[in-house]
Amino acid sequence: PAAVVVPAEDVEGFLATVYPRLGRRVSISPLDDSVELPPILPPTLVLSVLYPGGDAVELSWDIDYGHGPIEADLRDTEAEAALEEAALAALADSTALAGRALVPRTLHGLDTVDFVRRSLPLLEQVDGLQIRTTGTPPDYRELTESPELTVTTVESERRDWFDLGLVIAIGERRIPFADVLRALSRGQARMLMPDKTYFSLEHPLFDKLRELVAEAGALNDRNSELQITRYQASLWEELEELATVTEGPDSWYAGVNALLNVADADPPALPTGLQATFRPYQREGFEWLAMLWRNELGGVLADDMGLGKTVQTLALILHAKEQWAAAVAAGQDPDGTRRGPGPAAAPASSSTAVPGPFLVVAPTSVVGNWADEAARFAPGLKVEAISDTQARAARPLSALAAANDVVVTSYTLFRLDAEAYHSQAWAGLILDEAQFVKNKATKAHHAARDLNAAFKLAITGTPMENNLMELWSIFAIVSPGLFPSALRYAENYQRPIEKQGLEEPLARLRKRIRPFMLRRTKDAVVTDLPPKQEQVLNVELAPRHRKIYDTHLQRERQKILRLVEDMDKNRFTIFQSLTLLRMLSLDASLVDPEYDGVASAKLDVLFEQLADVLAEGHRALVFSQFTSFLKKAAARLEAEGVEYAYLDGSTRRRAEVIDSFKSGQSPVFLISLKAGGFGLNLTEADYCFLLDPWWNPAAESQAVDRVHRIGQTRNVMVYRMVAKDTIEEKVVALQDAKRELISSVMDAGEGFGSAMTADDIRNLLVE
Repeated sequence: PAAVVVPAEDVEGFLATVYPRLGRRVSISPLDDSVELPPILPPTLVLSVLYPGGDAVELSWDIDYGHGPIEADLRDTEAEAALEEAALAALADSTALAGRALVPRTLHGLDTVDFVRRSLPLLEQVDGLQIRTTGTPPDYRELTESPELTVTTVESERRDWFDLGLVIAIGERRIPFADVLRALSRGQARMLMPDKTYFSLEHPLFDKLRELVAEAGALNDRNSELQITRYQASLWEELEELATVTEGPDSWYAGVNALLNVADADPPALPTGLQATFRPYQREGFEWLAMLWRNELGGVLADDMGLGKTVQTLALILHAKEQWAAAVAAGQDPDGTRRGPGPAAAPASSSTAVPGPFLVVAPTSVVGNWADEAARFAPGLKVEAISDTQARAARPLSALAAANDVVVTSYTLFRLDAEAYHSQAWAGLILDEAQFVKNKATKAHHAARDLNAAFKLAITGTPMENNLMELWSIFAIVSPGLFPSALRYAENYQRPIEKQGLEEPLARLRKRIRPFMLRRTKDAVVTDLPPKQEQVLNVELAPRHRKIYDTHLQRERQKILRLVEDMDKNRFTIFQSLTLLRMLSLDASLVDPEYDGVASAKLDVLFEQLADVLAEGHRALVFSQFTSFLKKAAARLEAEGVEYAYLDGSTRRRAEVIDSFKSGQSPVFLISLKAGGFGLNLTEADYCFLLDPWWNPAAESQAVDRVHRIGQTRNVMVYRMVAKDTIEEKVVALQDAKRELISSVMDAGEGFGSAMTADDIRNLLVE
């Protein structure tokens, strides 16, 4: 209760420190008008900002009551909370600070830009907030001009590869795209430059570039330079559409423009040595092949069976020979070292032929056909077929190559003598029935891929039979720059399409392969081909046969479902069991001779059909995967006195057997699907029986196309025989899935399938 006297010299200090603290605890009133008490101020929120240099800023927060530290029970918590709430509201749009407690933080890069350019001006407007700055804030400036793209290509050491340079121009600044790509890959919305300028990455140009460059980078496993090849013409076209400026060497533009402007190019004349009348689609096929050859680009001629792929290719070889002869006559060098369209202008050469012959690799059964077709359609070509290994050959390969325009060999000999073929100079490599190299792990695939030839062509009506990796394998040979990496191809195309059924990667795949694959179907280009009628004959097993099948099914089902968990390890055993069930669906005696007395309903139905077919003067092909079953059919034909021809992989006199059917001596031709699925023209028949469904629908289609092809004048009847309530019905369902996949990729159809998986195996065995 005693009075406290404050000396005059201490009044200022008392009012600044003691008085505010005392006033927060007790009520203070002046005794008279001689004393003027100052107001007690609310707390102040203090933001300390330190710029240490570079693109960093250090932030710390504090509450200042104006008189030093204050006890907790004296704090104005409501006022402090209101200040913090106002500060957080000012930071609501900050990526780094929004919604976070006001604690010390250090910001870097674009977060610093955000703070200086956006957050700081808003904080300066908050009442009760004091900003204390140390250092000088960076002078950031936003670039608001629209970005422009410059694309350049520079030849690299690898043949047909070009280093791809992408530069972004914003106003007068040129920014390497690698820097932009790094910013995009980190998910940044803006990019900060060393000179303190920055720009937004939220622009349609960057969205599209991100997609295209991700794809270009995914095409190979090299993580250094971004590269592109002329095979990626459609990718280049999309980049060019985005670019303001494109620059590149002449060789680049020559190849790319040829692909992008095929329709505008002057079509070459058919070679004078061609002894054939071309249909319009065959003429277009020849022109496409000539364009590829002229630009040293490979491709896939994937026309349906029976549309004349061989004669189109022979026309190309004649064209190449005549072009080189003309180049020599004009005083140019036909040594094959040119790049881009047209023969290279160089000193004259004494040679008048293509530098080295064309090498044709075909299945053994088709090798002879090439010599026959060449003699018929291109008699001016010197063609020689190789029938033995180099170790046993009468003349070395070099001598054959020097004396001929075309050398034809089999896939077996090509694989066995790969070193000899690699040491020889070839004008081009032609792979007939190229599905023989669809497995990238085989020696034949590697031999074709490693062969040094400027031009490579795959001929096949079925470039994809089971899965999308087969398509990659063929393009890896003929167009190696299109999808260089199998791993990236699987990630970007195979799995998204086969497993997930995604439309976008499917559309992208079609676009990428379109310049390098020519495919025409019979229905689309041959209007005068007679109709083909297909029918499934469902066959009921006889009671005893049914009991035997069901007994084995239960036993094999238990075994397979146990093994299928490890498909890779047990694949052979699993397919062995599935094959046994397929054979049981045909004839029980194929599995065990003790069932010889069990009737085969398949054979009974076949001979019921054949009786009517032969009685009306028709002729029939009968296909099966199992030669043992074909031989049972042969024995029954003999017993009934019906003449027949028989062909499987062990047949020695193949030509004689085929002639016996074509001449009319035998009205029935029994053929194993593997031996007769290609290389045959059997339009003398108009009925086709498929005794058992095969996993691969393309193999069946090839068999049917032995009959339904150019030259056929009668309606073709196709019967697929399927044993009811057996594994054969499940095989047909699996075929449908594969057929949808092939159609979706090759023929722009809809739907998706997949390669055979453990689930596929399980589904084959469900009841």
